[in-house]
Amino acid sequence: MWIPKGFEIPTGVPDTPAHPESKELFYGRVIIPLAKFWMRYVQRLKVEIYHPERIPTDGGAVLAVNHTGYWDFVFGGIPSAMNGGRLVRFMAKKEIWDNPVAGPAMSGCHHIPVDRADGGGSVREATRRAAGGELIGIFPEATISRSFEIKEFKDGAARIAQDAGVPLIPVVLWGSQRIWTKGRKPIWRPKDASLILSVGEPVDLSGSSREATDRLHESMVEILDTSRARYAEVFGPFEDGEYWMPASLGGSAPSLDEATMKDREDAAKRREERIRRDAEKAAGVTPEKKKSLLGRLRGKLGR
Repeated sequence: MWIPKGFEIPTGVPDTPAHPESKELFYGRVIIPLAKFWMRYVQRLKVEIYHPERIPTDGGAVLAVNHTGYWDFVFGGIPSAMNGGRLVRFMAKKEIWDNPVAGPAMSGCHHIPVDRADGGGSVREATRRAAGGELIGIFPEATISRSFEIKEFKDGAARIAQDAGVPLIPVVLWGSQRIWTKGRKPIWRPKDASLILSVGEPVDLSGSSREATDRLHESMVEILDTSRARYAEVFGPFEDGEYWMPASLGGSAPSLDEATMKDREDAAKRREERIRRDAEKAAGVTPEKKKSLLGRLRGKLGR
C-alpha cells in the first residue's frame, strides 16, 4: 500500500492484504493513487488518519461521513483505501452525472445517483449493494454544513445498514472546508492546509432507524470534537474570525441555527423551482420554446 509522504496513521498502519476491489482498473488503480498524489503534491496537505482498521476488510458496510466541503467525496474514501485498498461507492445527487467530466468518472467508480425528488430507488440500490459486500458512503447531513458543525441527520444511512444487515460506521473529516466549501472559491494550492480523518466504532443499530440515527449523530459530534482539538494541537493555533472555523470556536461561520435556517430556505426554493419546471413540462413549454418566447419578449421591450 502506497502511503505518500505527509500522510500519517497515528493509530498504526493496518496489516491488511489487498482486497480484490483495489485491483479495479479505473477506481482502484487510477483514481485512488491520483487522489493521494493530488492531496499530497498538488494540494500539499498534511493528513492524519485515525483508525482505518475499523472499516471491514471484507463484506459490506455503510460509512456515514460528515460534509463540510466539495472534496469530501475524495477525502471520505481515503481511510478505507488505507485498509486493504477498499473502495467506497458514494451516494450523490444525480445532477453530478450531467457534468461531462464528473459524470463519466462517477459512473466509472460505480457511485450511486440520488434523485432528491424521489430517493427510493437509490436507497434500494444502496441496500442491495451493501448486502452484496460493498462499502456505501453516505452524507447523512445531505448537504454541506455551512456552520461546520454536525447538522441534523436524515435516517437513510441507518435504514440501509439495518435492511442490509451490515455495520454503520461513522467517518469524520475536519479541515476540508479550508480547501473548497460552499460560498467560497476553490483553493488549488492551499497554504498550510491540513486534514484529520477519523473512523469511529460501529454504531448500535438496535431499535428504530431514528434511534440508530440519533446514536450515529451523537457519535459523530463526539469524534468531531476530538478531531478539532487534535487539529488545533497539531496544526494550530488559529486566529479568531477565520471563515472556516465554526462560531462556537470563535470563527466567522454562521451558527448551526443560522445555517439550518438558510438550508431550509434553499430547500424551499428548490421545491418551488422543481414545481415550476414540472408545470412547464406538463404544459409543453420546452427549454427551446421558453428561450424563443423570452427572446420575443425582450425584442418587444427593446422597441
